[in-house]
Amino acid sequence: MSISAAILAARSGLQVTSQKAEIVATNVANASTPGYVRRSLVVGELVQGSQTSGVTSLGVSRSGDDAIKAQRRELTSDVAQATVLASTWQAISTRVGNTSSGGGLFRTFSNFESALTASITSPESTANTSALLNAAKSVASELNSLAKYGAQARAEADSEIAEGVDAVNNALKQIQDLNKRIASIDRTSTQAATLMDERQRVLDTIAQYLPIQTVQRDAGTIDVLTTQGVYLINGSTARQIQFTPSSAFTSAQTLANGTLSGISVDGIDITPGSTSFGAVSGGVFGALFTLRDQDLPAFLDQLDMVANDIITRLSDDSIDPTKPPGEQGLFVDPDAAGTLGLAARISLNAAIDPAQGGEAWRLRDGIGATQSGPPGNSSILSAMFDAFTQVKSLNSNGIQGAFSASDLAAQLSSVVGQKRIYQDSVLASTQAQHLTLVEAEQALTGVDVDREMESLLLIEQAYAANARVIQVARDMISILMEL
Repeated sequence: MSISAAILAARSGLQVTSQKAEIVATNVANASTPGYVRRSLVVGELVQGSQTSGVTSLGVSRSGDDAIKAQRRELTSDVAQATVLASTWQAISTRVGNTSSGGGLFRTFSNFESALTASITSPESTANTSALLNAAKSVASELNSLAKYGAQARAEADSEIAEGVDAVNNALKQIQDLNKRIASIDRTSTQAATLMDERQRVLDTIAQYLPIQTVQRDAGTIDVLTTQGVYLINGSTARQIQFTPSSAFTSAQTLANGTLSGISVDGIDITPGSTSFGAVSGGVFGALFTLRDQDLPAFLDQLDMVANDIITRLSDDSIDPTKPPGEQGLFVDPDAAGTLGLAARISLNAAIDPAQGGEAWRLRDGIGATQSGPPGNSSILSAMFDAFTQVKSLNSNGIQGAFSASDLAAQLSSVVGQKRIYQDSVLASTQAQHLTLVEAEQALTGVDVDREMESLLLIEQAYAANARVIQVARDMISILMEL
């Protein structure tokens, strides 16, 4: 090798080591940047003619493992779904209460039972009658409130689906734009690596809403599909998810009867829980559709069942001889519209409610009584208590067994609590799996500052060595010039 060739080779070495130093500095600076993937410089021989004349940069590579990334992204969807379900059932459980809490559904039923007992003991007491009236009002009010809460939660789920669809559609447009920008530049460049990092962050955002997979295309672009194979980005075109939010909510509205919207892509139904081949499962969408179309309607049906049970119990003709046969008793459905939505409608019989023009003494003397009866008569109150505490067999809406009215309220609280515990356990398990893959991916793609510092020392040594070669070559040329 000639002296000039040695100088050229050393100069190429200086250029490459300078680029390596720049990449190491960038890695260290972004060690804590979310979504940043460690870079490294790909180098190769610099060949001129048939001679190797140094080293050259072939581009920048991003660390990674496609298999681990795909698994981690799938678990990202699972964690997002489990988080929404767990938080929702935690809120419902807190609102419903439990048998040991100071409030909630069971407590109102228990208080009503206690007020009945006190009135039977002292039927002449106006204070006891007033307490019984208020306890009865609390039962109806609590059922109304819980039904309103459940309906509002369904409406919020529908609204959040709409917000999620907008977020995913915007993200798909971002990926479409990033694909075009990446395709227009050298995909081994530092700029391309930065754009690919940004694209990965956007993909992770989409994965929170629904499980996705990607397919690598030419020039560094990607296609994006659901795990069922429905294209969200095909080539350079981003498709849009369609969804129509509901402006109002009732118990009668369902996806099955067409009064609630699903989600679709170019006419392909991808609604979670549907029978379509494209139905997605997982992510925030999976959780929200489960809540809107399954879990919350089931919860509302259970509330309706409790409301129907107490209305039926206390409407028995054997309780109150003053009540016209077949008419409703202490609790009524003012619309007589069937069981669906009953918990939202249940109210106190106007005949015994002073706020509706009735008289509280009819609790003791009968709904059809025209005047106050003997103050010591507790027969109707006792019959009411017997009906309230009678154990009845039930197998409906996920509740099976034999219950008194209070026991049924307690069972509903228990079912909700069990649902919360189950969703909490699913979340904990999914988070643990997700964390394992996040750590594995981080080990492959993240920046280890200590390792980068070791690389920097080697770069420094290589730079000094190449500089020394140039210095020696110049010294040799100087000697030749002096001859």
